[in-house]
Amino acid sequence: MTTHTTGHFTYADWQETALDEAEGGAKLARAVVTNAFSGGIEAPRTSCQYAITYRSDKTGVCCGYELLTGTLDGRAGSFVVVQHGSWGEDAAVHCAFEVVPGSGTGELTGLTGSGTFTAGQGITEIPYSFAYAL
Repeated sequence: MTTHTTGHFTYADWQETALDEAEGGAKLARAVVTNAFSGGIEAPRTSCQYAITYRSDKTGVCCGYELLTGTLDGRAGSFVVVQHGSWGEDAAVHCAFEVVPGSGTGELTGLTGSGTFTAGQGITEIPYSFAYAL
């Protein structure tokens, strides 16, 4: 049975490093990020790393992994999600994520699921939606 939950997260820290750039083309970067989740997912301090491609037309894509430790609808444990995002000229990042199979611990062992979020420029509390099964 699938359960749906929602909430929001905030960026507690974002450390980005430029890696390389093609002349007149794409730029590569990586970011180490700390987020704080509340709502259905309560994780006060996550660990996340992104690989980012900025295209010359101000669009881009990113992918990353995030370790969430805390509770999911009251069940304690941790799990990892893999994220795939993109943005256009409006600069809003549209991201889909899914639980890495076998990454759940504690009361979240066996967790599967996927979700989405959209991070608009200047928005400090980003809403998420997550559908999961245990």
